[in-house]
Amino acid sequence: MYMKLRLTIGLFSGVLLALSILAPGYSADAVSESQSRLLTDIKYLASDDLEGRGVGLKGLDSAADYIRDEFGKCGLKLDAVQGGPFQNFTMNTGSVLGPVNTLVINGPVGKTLALTLNTDFTTQSFGGAGAFTGDLVFCGYGIEAADKNYDDFAGIDLKGKVAIIMRRVPQQGLPNAVFPISGRGNVPSHGELRSKLDRAFAKGASGVLFVNDPYSGRQDLEKARKAVAELAEKVAVAAVEFEAADPTNAEKLAAARKKLTEEVANYKAGKGHLSDTEPDNLMKFGYFSDEMVRNIPAMHITRAVCDQILKGALNKTLADLEAEIDKEFKPQSVVLAGWNAQGTVSIERKVAPVKNVIAVLEGAGPHADETVVIGAHYDHVGRGGKGSFVPNSNEVHNGADDNASGAVSLLEVARRLSARKEKLPRRIVFIAFTGEEMGLIGSARYTQEPVFPLEKTIAMLNMDMVGRLRDDKLTIFGVGTSPVWEGMINRLAKDDHFELSLKPEGMGPSDHQSFFMKQVPVLHFFTGTHGDYHRPSDDWDKINIPGAERIVNLVEKIAVDVATLPERPEYIAVKGTAQIEERRGEGSSRPYFGSVPDFGGNKPGYLLGGVAPGGPAEKAGLKAGDRIIQLGKSQVENLADFDTALRAFSAGQTVEVVVMRGDERVTVKVLLEKPRGG
Repeated sequence: MYMKLRLTIGLFSGVLLALSILAPGYSADAVSESQSRLLTDIKYLASDDLEGRGVGLKGLDSAADYIRDEFGKCGLKLDAVQGGPFQNFTMNTGSVLGPVNTLVINGPVGKTLALTLNTDFTTQSFGGAGAFTGDLVFCGYGIEAADKNYDDFAGIDLKGKVAIIMRRVPQQGLPNAVFPISGRGNVPSHGELRSKLDRAFAKGASGVLFVNDPYSGRQDLEKARKAVAELAEKVAVAAVEFEAADPTNAEKLAAARKKLTEEVANYKAGKGHLSDTEPDNLMKFGYFSDEMVRNIPAMHITRAVCDQILKGALNKTLADLEAEIDKEFKPQSVVLAGWNAQGTVSIERKVAPVKNVIAVLEGAGPHADETVVIGAHYDHVGRGGKGSFVPNSNEVHNGADDNASGAVSLLEVARRLSARKEKLPRRIVFIAFTGEEMGLIGSARYTQEPVFPLEKTIAMLNMDMVGRLRDDKLTIFGVGTSPVWEGMINRLAKDDHFELSLKPEGMGPSDHQSFFMKQVPVLHFFTGTHGDYHRPSDDWDKINIPGAERIVNLVEKIAVDVATLPERPEYIAVKGTAQIEERRGEGSSRPYFGSVPDFGGNKPGYLLGGVAPGGPAEKAGLKAGDRIIQLGKSQVENLADFDTALRAFSAGQTVEVVVMRGDERVTVKVLLEKPRGG
């Protein structure tokens, strides 16, 4: 249940006041009905009641209902999707630990370790679910790096066995380490959990038991001791200050006593948490990722459990093996004869129903079967979490600019076009997309299952973050995707007093990309990022309503112009723009592959939405619709697998890539290039 924030005549003066606050220098007397509607809409869509419009939250459904109702009030057709306005589907939203998670380690006759969940081991959400069993194999750090001449899996038959793998990388304490680390949070790609699980899966392991590397434990203990020593020093300083305090000055004496008391309490608290042993914290369920990286059970065991196994099989500890690896930079992987593991992993993957909201304004004339799509996403990041730029925040992220501003502008464009007395020559389809924040999911779904044929969709206009117009600066992406765009924009915006920045790219982190990769000319309207981006502070009172109306004016004019063109716009595959998959590796030495993901895929593999014109993938013959299932020796089940596998190569190397092209298995060789934009 929700309450729509409708402005009555009695509230209108409040609207004028708000607008004058939002846009300094703007005359409240000039407030238009359009601005009033924009403000009404955004105050609702960006209200706390809608919970940040996060996937899986009721507020997202309330937003969809509101948009549907407003479309309906325009007189638009709401029956395009099986008689209704919603294109329904589901999205993965996380994982929950299931009821049965067990791990038993069996050694020589009579030696059994029945382990306790959350004490001796934890289940990891980034692994798969199910029962597993197999002989135990110590696989060092689980690293396979030909370029570093290091391979923990060399000479090891891991098929059907359970791998014990240390976290992080060898030689962490050495100044010239082969896998350098700067700080605890900066792990080389070979040391990432994803990479380790990927390698074990590729080798046929039935399960993986991660264990903390001893070096990190020693470092943590050293830091903890140093911190307690610093607290003790503060106590000593406070004690000296207290002794030196003038006993006749009651105020200063009380302040010195208070400071000493506080420093003693801090010292006791720190000392109380200090252990004589190295810390060995288990990774909690949900650590690293709630999404399954590989369909292979993954658990995290304590070093104490690992040492029992290693002492029984090798008469060595994990620290002993770590030292041997570090000394010679040589793997110490070995089958742990007589030892095996059996366990059960129970994980419930959560899914949420979501929907695109679709409304239609039919055209009239010989081009009435052609479509112009106007879109904006209406979802945001809910109460934060992984999508937030504020760590550990549980506050509502209202997303007024991102992208309530685009959604309300979409509604206003719909109102204006539907109010025209004469029908346009082409159909206009208004789409409020869902799931954009989680990877352009809604637009990818529409282009995968279009309501109106994409071959007759002549253009897509997208609005994302159009609520912070400053100094008249408006950026429009996609101008290079058709030869008609630049002249049209300059002509129609001539009297709008924008300071335009016209970008050729058809790619970019918003929903227009899904259409561009289906060879539809696109334009994307954007007023720039700001300090409130993906933070709880992105609220409606910071939106430039008059500025949003100006953008609505321009989008309306462009939509009419496109719809009335005598011929459909020519599509141009703009070169050098398809780098969305490269964004994960910007600033690194990761090679350039030149592929673009299609997030609408539902089969194992990395589905290509397209390839960068002139890039390595295109040169090798890869194309949209190909599904990469193997890169080099690594199996690929998703974009993350592809990313991990690609990191093992360097620019200038040729990698063999296996794709499914329909039902045909095709192998190509891709010559990797230097990273672009890094």
